[in-house]
Amino acid sequence: MAVLRIVPDIACDDPAKAHAFYGDILGMDTLMDMGWIRTFGGAEPVKPQISLMTQGGNDTPVPSLSIEVDNLDSLLQRCTAAGHQPVYGPVTEDWGVRRFFVRDPFGTLINVLQHNPPD
Repeated sequence: MAVLRIVPDIACDDPAKAHAFYGDILGMDTLMDMGWIRTFGGAEPVKPQISLMTQGGNDTPVPSLSIEVDNLDSLLQRCTAAGHQPVYGPVTEDWGVRRFFVRDPFGTLINVLQHNPPD
């Protein structure tokens, strides 16, 4: 037996807001849309992961999602332009990631991070 995929499920009362945040701002593709469920994802397959935390690092709250991106500063600009202000960061942490926390339109706390950001 092998775990093939882990999909976080977020309660959503407005699919248009979900698409604006996850599709337009984060640039994720709509993989499935059945009206009552819309699944967003990236083009590359990834290994299943799940993180269990006592805190979010540096005494921050535990985020519901961690999303790794290839250009944190660009995504930060897109978030703030759309009215989604960071609630933590951006900051380069002592373990080597640059990140910020932002809430999606439904209040979900998201850790947006970039490994090995350029200097």
